[in-house]
Amino acid sequence: MRKSVLSWGVAAVLSLLLCTNLSAQEKKTYDVGMIGFYNLENLFDTIDDPNTNDQEFLPTGGYAWTGTKYHNKLHNLATVIAKIGTDEKGLNLHCPDILGVSEIENRMVLEDLVAQPELLPYNFGIVHYDGPDRRGVDVGLLYKKDKFTLLGSRSVNIPYERLGFYTRDQLVVTGIYMGDTIHLIVNHWPSRLGGEKRSSPKRELAAEYSRGIVDSLLAVNPNAKVVLMGDLNDDPYNNSVVKIMNAPKEDDYTKLQPGQMYNASYGAYKLGNGTLCYRGKWNLFDQMLLTQGFVGKDRSTLKFYGYRIFRDPMLLQKSGQYAGYPLRTHAGGVWLNGYSDHFPVFMVVIKEKK
Repeated sequence: MRKSVLSWGVAAVLSLLLCTNLSAQEKKTYDVGMIGFYNLENLFDTIDDPNTNDQEFLPTGGYAWTGTKYHNKLHNLATVIAKIGTDEKGLNLHCPDILGVSEIENRMVLEDLVAQPELLPYNFGIVHYDGPDRRGVDVGLLYKKDKFTLLGSRSVNIPYERLGFYTRDQLVVTGIYMGDTIHLIVNHWPSRLGGEKRSSPKRELAAEYSRGIVDSLLAVNPNAKVVLMGDLNDDPYNNSVVKIMNAPKEDDYTKLQPGQMYNASYGAYKLGNGTLCYRGKWNLFDQMLLTQGFVGKDRSTLKFYGYRIFRDPMLLQKSGQYAGYPLRTHAGGVWLNGYSDHFPVFMVVIKEKK
């Protein structure tokens, strides 16, 4: 995978100047923020939930999931989250202000996560709903209470009758961020179990629900700022993203047509980058799609600045046939004491100071 994993969109030169000497050239200063997403890869507690299929992640289960392993996992994830964005020179970023997450068992694991010493100083709030997924994994949202004001949230269910199984709900959160109202949709679309082609209709159905949520927000406000983020289990070129979400393979947002979404992840994907690797092939499943209210030259309101895959060296497998892959918690049933099988992603947003 290439080392250049930062995608800056259309105005690359302007963006590079923005946080270094743009202030001197245009007599303007900017607030800078960060929104991220991270698939936490099976963040389960050690308690048996009789209503979910969590047997593998019990002390007596296949992974021999003990309290020690659970607390190591929490510490490892907290270390990563606290470090996201800190290597972006000149931006002064410290841990995402808003973070969508997936593969969490319940609210308690998120409470344990934000209570870790690395994250406790940020005073994170939590948005979570128990969903119907057969394994009991959900999506959720963490937010710094001093940065994001929660206005409302809801969980959108895909009926069993339409899929033939229970899958993750889609989390919709609205709040005030950097003075603007934004909407966040956190997703974990159905997996590729059974093969990419055979399973694609399931993700396309999930995309229909996601696009319906976006359209309902745009019907109220055509300039609504909406971020759809998540592990989509598809790449930026798949039909679920390009056709159903109407997010074309285009890294120049000035070329978007009315109604289209901007795929902030596409530029990184076009460069050959990914967030997970399977049998030697990199995929970029962890995507961020934006409505056009988030892009453009008018920076008096909150605007997209860049998308980044956080690929810190500590997250990499160091040796063996999987060297360079994400260092996950388990592989082949062996506990590796790693992080996740996905890299986290984030986007930088900016707003001109008045």
